Amino acid sequence: MKAHKMTPNQIKILEGMDKVYEKLIEFKRKNNSYLVILKEGKIVKIKP
Repeated sequence: MKAHKMTPNQIKILEGMDKVYEKLIEFKRKNNSYLVILKEGKIVKIKP
């Protein structure tokens, strides 16, 4: 099996997604609201 090399654009996209996730958590904490996730096939609300 070959290892997949990531292109520079793919790396930038993943870095951007990490930043978006961090900002989402920060926003949810600031507004004291729940974070809705899918866990083991069920929709769950958690406090960030």
